[in-house]
Formats: sequence, C-alpha cells, structure tokens
Amino acid sequence: MATTVNRPVMDVAPVRAARTPVDYVWAVARIAIGWIFLWAFLDKTFGWGFATPAGKAWIAGGSPTTGFLKGTGENALGGLFSSLAGQVWVDWLFMAGLAGVGLALVLGVGTRIAAVAGTLMLTLMWAAELPLATNPFLDEHIVYAIVLIGLAMTGAGATLGLGNLPIVRRNAWLR
Repeated sequence: MATTVNRPVMDVAPVRAARTPVDYVWAVARIAIGWIFLWAFLDKTFGWGFATPAGKAWIAGGSPTTGFLKGTGENALGGLFSSLAGQVWVDWLFMAGLAGVGLALVLGVGTRIAAVAGTLMLTLMWAAELPLATNPFLDEHIVYAIVLIGLAMTGAGATLGLGNLPIVRRNAWLR
C-alpha cells in the first residue's frame, strides 16, 4: 500500500524581512521609469501640452505614433518605421504598451513582463532613430532598457510596490 507524505508547501518567493538601501534605489528607479512610460501615455492621450498639444491628442483624433515615426524617414530604417506611422493598430499597440508598462512599474506588479515589453518598445524606438545624432550607438533608450532588465532581475516590485501581495508571490508571472 502506498504511503502519502505530506510536506509543507514552500513559498517560492518568501517575503524578505529587511530591505537594503539598494532595494530602495531599484524601487525608486522602477517608479521613475514607470512614470516616464505612464506620463507619455497620459500626455499623448489627453494632449496636456507637454509633448503633445491638445489638438493632436489621441482623444481628439490624433495619432500618437505619427509625429515620431514620420520624422524617421531619412534614418537608416526610416522606410520601415515611417510606413507604420498613423496606422490604428500601431497606435493601439504603442499606447497599450505605454500604459501597461507604466502601470506595472509604478505599482510593482508584473515587472518582469513590463521589463520585456518596455525593452522591446525602447529598442524599436532606438532603431527608428539610427543613426543617432549625438552618439554612434548609445542613447537614453538603451540606458532605460538596461535599467528595465535590472529591475526584472532584482525583483524591484517587492520594495515600495505591490510585489509582496500573496497572489504576486504565488504567481511568478506577476513578479
């Protein structure tokens, strides 16, 4: 007869009792980059006049991708990117990416998924600008992408975020 052995279930990601100063640095970096994405979404949606005038806001019928992508026509990959400018599906994907990455990072939930999506978005924006005007290779898009990868690797959502919620700790894809 088979014997069943009951063993306690180990929590995959136990709550750390003590935070180190570097945990807070990563958390603040997570929130800051999250706000950059979220702010871009809000300004492009409502046209608050910072980067997007009210008349070109998404809710006013403007295209959030047209301004940036139309300006890439003379760049190395400009033909590809300028052909995507203003297409509804590109606008929706771009805006969903900005909102999703921004919210995930600010809240500290889904930071791994946000890091992958954000890195992909930033890499595409970097590629659209090639060749770079002020540096042969490196610009803020690559630096932000490196930080996003660091955020995912350090579990930065657990500090100053919702990453310690039981549902997040139980489901790796929410970390």
